[in-house]
Amino acid sequence: MKTSDNNISRKDFIRNSALAVAGLTLIPNIMTASPLSDENTLSAKGKMSLKNVRLETGFEYQDGEVASTQTDLFYVEVENGKITKIAPNQPNAKAVDAKGLLMLPAFKDMHIHLDKTFYGDQWQAVRKRTGGIKGMIELEQKMLPEMLKNSTFKAEKLIELLQSKGTSYARSHVNIEPTSKLQSLKNLQKALENKKKSFGAELVAFPQHGVFYTDSVPYLKEAAKMDIDFIGGVDPFNIDGDIEKVVDFTVQLALDNKKGIDIHLHETGDSGLKTVEYLIKKVNENPALKGKTYLSHCFVLGKLESAKQEEIAEKLGEAQIGIVSTIPFGRLIMPIPTLYKHKVTVLTGNDSIIDHWNTFGTGSVLQKANLMAQLYGYSTEFLLSRSLKLATGNILPLDDKGIQQWPKSGDKADFVLINASCSAEAVSRISDVKSLVHGGNIVF
Repeated sequence: MKTSDNNISRKDFIRNSALAVAGLTLIPNIMTASPLSDENTLSAKGKMSLKNVRLETGFEYQDGEVASTQTDLFYVEVENGKITKIAPNQPNAKAVDAKGLLMLPAFKDMHIHLDKTFYGDQWQAVRKRTGGIKGMIELEQKMLPEMLKNSTFKAEKLIELLQSKGTSYARSHVNIEPTSKLQSLKNLQKALENKKKSFGAELVAFPQHGVFYTDSVPYLKEAAKMDIDFIGGVDPFNIDGDIEKVVDFTVQLALDNKKGIDIHLHETGDSGLKTVEYLIKKVNENPALKGKTYLSHCFVLGKLESAKQEEIAEKLGEAQIGIVSTIPFGRLIMPIPTLYKHKVTVLTGNDSIIDHWNTFGTGSVLQKANLMAQLYGYSTEFLLSRSLKLATGNILPLDDKGIQQWPKSGDKADFVLINASCSAEAVSRISDVKSLVHGGNIVF
């Protein structure tokens, strides 16, 4: 391992860095790439200062079109998890040397299953699927008891992978069903507690095996009273055979426990559309759920004719129901520009990462933004810079007019340092994440 310029040892570096207010997490894969490994960069009083930080300051125009993004170097101070000062650069200050790297909002993975993964354990490829979704339920019922034995450890390793890609926050679905009961939730909560200094999360109680197909109702009711944020669901017609019964139960459970809703919807036919329309109806009847309700995947949107896409997108926007898309590619392309047009909140995530559903997850939501930009031909400076919001949970350094809106003094200190000249380049080239600060914690 390389040491910093003053040649302190790893042992000395860790000892000195431990004085930082919130501690230090090391991710070996990218530690040597970090610009922050300097014993003088961290304060014992909960403060951290950074110099030579590159921030976006505005757009440059040619012939009325955004041609490039202006940036400059700044001095930034962080204290107790908040950005407290943004000032002209002080290159001679005793501070973290960001070395001209670009500061961007930390990334958010808003659809992932941290509770069930092979990551960090022995390699296992996906097994041949038989029997459709119900066949996968049967397979899970056989696999989960063994998976649960070390699921806390694997969740921690998966969190470290996300952090290495610049993610400081996730929305994780967690199995709640008769096989796992509440054990999957409890194991994941242990992992999140162990990582709480450097990683945040919100949880969805997820009836992977159906609400009624395998009697998950008592476990969902118990989970709803625990420290979770959303009531989940999956394919109400294909699994449980009754759209209204499942959605009615989910809506009432969410209302009774003041939770949000996030339902997996893979169905692409008439049942998928009916589920979307019925959920819109229920949310409009219960305005407390507006802004707190999401459909994950919602692949049916990619199958609709353009006029119907416009109609449903408009209704989703009016009901304030968000879409969490894993950006599928191939013949099924989600109508994300249409959703944006109607002010539908669009989020993304990695979904499965090396588990019995999928082996191709990378952990990078910046890659998801890159894929979206490719799918829709977002190759201009302006559109590439707008694509970044898919990775950051809709936070952008510049608004559409090029006015700086992030970071501001008082903002939470959740940011990444990126090897790129601007956010457009970061999206286009999927630039390297050199370091991550989450709530004042440095993550390498």
